[in-house]
Amino acid sequence: MKDKVAVVTGGASGIGLAIAKAFAQRGAHVAIADADSSAGDRALREVESLGPTALFVQTDVSKPTAVRALIDATTAKFGRLDILVNNAGLQFVSPVVEFPEERWDYLIGVILTGTFLCSKYALPHMMRQKWGRIVNIASLHAKVASPFKAAYISAKHGVLGLTKVIALESAEHGVTCNAVCPAYVRTPLVEKQIAEQARRHQISPEEVVQKIMTEPAAIKRLLEPEEVASLTAYLCSEEASGITGSAFDIDLGWTAR
Repeated sequence: MKDKVAVVTGGASGIGLAIAKAFAQRGAHVAIADADSSAGDRALREVESLGPTALFVQTDVSKPTAVRALIDATTAKFGRLDILVNNAGLQFVSPVVEFPEERWDYLIGVILTGTFLCSKYALPHMMRQKWGRIVNIASLHAKVASPFKAAYISAKHGVLGLTKVIALESAEHGVTCNAVCPAYVRTPLVEKQIAEQARRHQISPEEVVQKIMTEPAAIKRLLEPEEVASLTAYLCSEEASGITGSAFDIDLGWTAR
């Protein structure tokens, strides 16, 4: 990855930060995009401490103007764009009949529309140079459903369809597009869900992980962000040039049943 240029959305924490650091460790320059400016500044310092130059751009990926500004800032600083990781996301839990419509719109906007917009504005740079990698961080919930997560699951299912479309459209230009579908990962977002579930069910956080989050899985633990980052880095490598339009499960055996 030496001297490649990557954009990682939702890159200020969790999976996104792990991916940004994995890329930097492999010699890539990274543009970190995130809505949280204070977390973004901290992430920038962490990534730059690994060697290559990095960039932070505060970005709401659901907004076309913000996404264009992100891509423009990246190419202005580094002169090219080789890799895009669409990782930005959030969660909201509610029954369908009570699901706030504005939260539906926002989740779809960030997770699905954001993936579309970032890909739309990054692809011309990749196609022009006849090389590119797009990896969409989907989820186990891009393939299966759980109750009370209508917007998240609908958006993530849509990301898989979009992944296939981009793969078909961009293959002749030397660009691949794949998705990674992890189970629950130890991130700030999941840690918050664990605490909320523990309060709701009046059980310990450890029991939430064992009895709720990992009950259907073969391996009874949370994934670490670095595990997702390693798979993502491989899909962005030269060795993965023959892989496109695929969705890779890293789900602790959840879907093996």
